[in-house]
Amino acid sequence: MNEYTARRSALLEKMEAGSMLLLYSGETVPCSLDEGYAFEANRNFFYLTGLRRENMALAMVKAGTEDLKDHIVLFIEEAVPSMERWTGKRVTKEEAIAITGIQDVRFIDSLDGFIGRCINREVVETLYMECYRDAKSDVDSYNMRKAKEMMAAYPTLALKNAFPVIAGMRMVKDESEIALMQKAVDLTGEALTRVLKTLKPGMMEYQAQAEFEYAIRMGGADGTAFATIAGSGINGCMLHYGTNHCEMKDGSLLLLDLGAKYKGYCADITRTYPVGGKYTERQKQIYDIVLAANRAVKEAAKPGMTTAELNDICKKKLAEGLIAIGKITSEEEIGTYYMHGVAHHLGIDTHDAVDPHTGKLAPGMVITNEPGLYIDEEEIGIRIEDDLLITEDGCIELSAHIARTTQEIEAIMAGIA
Repeated sequence: MNEYTARRSALLEKMEAGSMLLLYSGETVPCSLDEGYAFEANRNFFYLTGLRRENMALAMVKAGTEDLKDHIVLFIEEAVPSMERWTGKRVTKEEAIAITGIQDVRFIDSLDGFIGRCINREVVETLYMECYRDAKSDVDSYNMRKAKEMMAAYPTLALKNAFPVIAGMRMVKDESEIALMQKAVDLTGEALTRVLKTLKPGMMEYQAQAEFEYAIRMGGADGTAFATIAGSGINGCMLHYGTNHCEMKDGSLLLLDLGAKYKGYCADITRTYPVGGKYTERQKQIYDIVLAANRAVKEAAKPGMTTAELNDICKKKLAEGLIAIGKITSEEEIGTYYMHGVAHHLGIDTHDAVDPHTGKLAPGMVITNEPGLYIDEEEIGIRIEDDLLITEDGCIELSAHIARTTQEIEAIMAGIA
């Protein structure tokens, strides 16, 4: 079995008898008269098939009786040669079988008939679809719209949300996923070295961004895992700064929160560099407090811990450091300068899918480790973020090789490392 076959088999085990999972890859959304936004396949569809093209669907039927067998069907677009000349080749049935391991591949225009037969013959009584919503105000996803259509057409079906079931599986990475994530981290590290060697006062933030994104693409990345953050000076104190349009001044810091995406898997790394090649004594003082928190979280991360417990460790370490230099007087004041969590899950999504019922870390999970301090009045924003693979008795730092200390960073910028 390839990894996609194994994942589908594991999901079938979790489904009720007499049920069907229906998952769509999505559609291209138009952004102008004749152009669409860059297409991103539904992440759960990709996780279960390895395919990242639009207008596809996966149907998985869990039989309700002994005389019926479980059945998995992949639906793809039929190639139209006259259209392929304009839009590029479509995935063929043979290619889809080779990638996914699904033997029954049909064309998408037969999907409605397949669904109708499964439901009308009473093979299916429960329907699993992706009904994820982060907030009430969210625009319906393609899969959510399809779920509403199905409920309108077949109101007697029991609808269940497949998202938390698949999310629980996605939280623990298999060997193939870990290898892809390590490659994404490696590409990110190589690109950061390029940024360090080219960074100088007078450059624009977007030029540092361009150096990074050029390097990861030349290295084989799909692109960025998320919009690159390149905030210098006071901009580094904004957690999701994204305009990257300011000139970088001598004596200021550049906070880079970024990551490569490789074959669908993300890296998420943050480093904070001195634009002029040397940290000031004050910058180094704050930097080392953040670094100490980063190291404390790395040492504590292991199975059985929760990200909330890791955040408590982070806050305590940051507070101790700021109290020691007289910036605050009690641990309760740390929220003035540190206002986010220290860790989130990482994988196909930068903020990866999480089953809310799975609170504790387990081997195979990958999380970030990103303490920071943001001192607006001094225009000092420092975050140091690494990616951790949880193991049986601790963790492996996938980004251990990316320069982290002030000494390492200054040496690279000076051309002596």
